[in-house]
Amino acid sequence: MARLKHWFLLSRVPFLSVVILPYILGALLAAVLTGFLSFKIFLLGLFASVLVQLAAHYNGEIYDIKEDRLGATMEKNFFTGGSLMLVEKLIPEKKVKLLSYTVILLALLIGVILQFYFKTGFWTIPLGISGMICGFFYSKPPLRWVSRGTGEIFIAYAFGWLPVAAGFYLQASRFDPLATLIALPVAFSVTNIILINEFPDHPADRSAGKQNILVRIGKEKGAVLYAVLTLAAGAAFFYAVFSGVSHFSLLFYAPVLFLALRSALLMLKGAYNDRKKLEKLCGMTILVNLGTSLSFILGLLFGR
Repeated sequence: MARLKHWFLLSRVPFLSVVILPYILGALLAAVLTGFLSFKIFLLGLFASVLVQLAAHYNGEIYDIKEDRLGATMEKNFFTGGSLMLVEKLIPEKKVKLLSYTVILLALLIGVILQFYFKTGFWTIPLGISGMICGFFYSKPPLRWVSRGTGEIFIAYAFGWLPVAAGFYLQASRFDPLATLIALPVAFSVTNIILINEFPDHPADRSAGKQNILVRIGKEKGAVLYAVLTLAAGAAFFYAVFSGVSHFSLLFYAPVLFLALRSALLMLKGAYNDRKKLEKLCGMTILVNLGTSLSFILGLLFGR
């Protein structure tokens, strides 16, 4: 049981919801617009999406180990700095490396099955490969997006736009502008998750030479960027609703927006300098992201 717990922590299972809800949202939108939903395709696509995120988690544990070691003695909180399973040598690194390749190859195999057996469309494999490149190489050299100041953009794509678009495309075999519109607030809010998690990791990242966006621009400008992304997410949500998504989504989004604006205000006031407040803000930012997807989902379910 102890070993199972270690693997559960390594996989950071609760955080898989960040890709699960947007994928469900895309598939549900396709069902609403086309009147059709294949559960086999839905489940296979969902499994592949989760596998790609797991690959990102595993490679982060392996290739961010220097920063994680430093962070464990600095400002790490519950939401940041990895699981420490490799830092504490509770799981062998070789097994994690093998698992990272296994899950990504399995995701690719599912993509082949979806495209050529279930005939989900030409863009099935290209969409999957784009997600793999973003997730698998987010921390892994030689690309290692996380150290280039561009990792946040790749996260916005791979865990914002892509799961919504893939969930929709696999069901409808086409793209739709509305799917992109509802993906935008998800993309902005998931970028804020990465950004705010860089605040407690900042001392360790800077010491290790990691050049993510926060190391490059500093905490004060990072707080401003967080607020800008919050406003962009809110504006994009309203734009999507008035472009064709059920207005019921606004009812569910109201408390999410309040939480988002409160978080942004606290960041602008410098709450990131208080470790306890920052940890709460990290959690609140995740809730905003999940709440954004869930608001759309509930609006689609109960608004038509």
